[in-house]
Amino acid sequence: MLTLFFSVSVFAQQNFKFLGNNTDKQSINFQLINNLIVIPLEINGNQLSFILDTGVSRTILFNLTSKDSVGLNDIERVFIRGLGTGEPVEALKSKNNIFRIKNIKSSSEELYVILKDAFDISAKMGTTIHGIIGYDLLKDVIVKINYNSKKIDFYNPKTYKKSICRSCESFPLQFYRDKPYIDAFVQLDSPTSMMIPVKLLIDTGGSDAIWLFEGTKEELQTPKKFFKDIVGEGFSGTIYGNRSRIKKIEIGKFLIEEPTASFLDSSSTFNARQFKERNGSIGGDILKRFKVWIDYPNERIILKKNASLKKGFYYNMSGIHVVHAGQELVREKSMTKAVDSYNNDAQQKNVISFIDSYFYRFKPKYRIDKVVKNSPAYKVGLKVDDVIKKINGKAAHEYQLNGIIEMFHTKPGRRIRIEVERAGVKLKFEFKLEQRI
Repeated sequence: MLTLFFSVSVFAQQNFKFLGNNTDKQSINFQLINNLIVIPLEINGNQLSFILDTGVSRTILFNLTSKDSVGLNDIERVFIRGLGTGEPVEALKSKNNIFRIKNIKSSSEELYVILKDAFDISAKMGTTIHGIIGYDLLKDVIVKINYNSKKIDFYNPKTYKKSICRSCESFPLQFYRDKPYIDAFVQLDSPTSMMIPVKLLIDTGGSDAIWLFEGTKEELQTPKKFFKDIVGEGFSGTIYGNRSRIKKIEIGKFLIEEPTASFLDSSSTFNARQFKERNGSIGGDILKRFKVWIDYPNERIILKKNASLKKGFYYNMSGIHVVHAGQELVREKSMTKAVDSYNNDAQQKNVISFIDSYFYRFKPKYRIDKVVKNSPAYKVGLKVDDVIKKINGKAAHEYQLNGIIEMFHTKPGRRIRIEVERAGVKLKFEFKLEQRI
């Protein structure tokens, strides 16, 4: 059995190369979905969508259809394990694949293909996600991530010149099995508690602010105020932990106050903590508050705060986890406008609109995938597999999934009115977002 917890020398011979006239820099736009970065990646001539994830050491493809065939080369069967409580999953290991991002190309990449995609990240993100990529790309480039403009600049490390930035701070990275770690300090649940030095994985593939592994240091214990929650999904199943809030995090001169923090359960901590010095991870909800330079070749990360650094930290306060569940036929109205004999336009009051006919279109369908016990949604009776029809009076198909997720992360006290279909019966529920920590 083979897992992805193996190591290769971090700064091996460069594989990705800059092509064409501009061999110094390439820029692309990305999607930011639930704090995760989604980039276009071409594999063997096929354009796909991948999450840029510093928390993975190998490129993994897990949503492959007949339309997305990438013509895999040199295949062997393996098993890989991720976070979560499930068993390792079967995969194919493929060598000598051609990867390309704009004019950055490698012709000899390894790729792991998950054969049975129980993870189903596309449904959870509301858009097609084919896989994740991290070290295999980042070892060969210097990356500048602008979360506000949703733009990534890739620099050639051979020609890159660091610009002067007085408001930036550079931090050394420590690598273990091709993953980057940074030193920081955390203060748990009171102003008088001590600052605890911690070593954290830089994890662009995690949407939370910070994960902490309880018991990896004597002082790292879940604060008194917490609740059991779903804190993530992995290849090996759902990841559970204690959702809480800590006093602050210090990363160099940057002070991050009152962030939410997830303390992982013992099984997830065991699977994640292959590096025994690791105490947790920093995820997208903190990283998006900075402009970030990730520089694997020089073993450093550079941070420059943006305007959102002082904004509050929230989490899913509804208690329901919604996924994209395919499409459904929706009946829509076809409107005809009648004008008077003076041919007044639609801005004028004597223009009459009426329904001429109906037509049908396929629209996104959303269902409840999980309900957190004792959450607001749980208390009013919402259940797993309820199909969402309306939210706050607006048809569910008029939302993007990311918009629904963001709605549940807004300030506590917001009223949510939701209509669902359960076993053919439409039911209405109402609750308020509740901050439990």
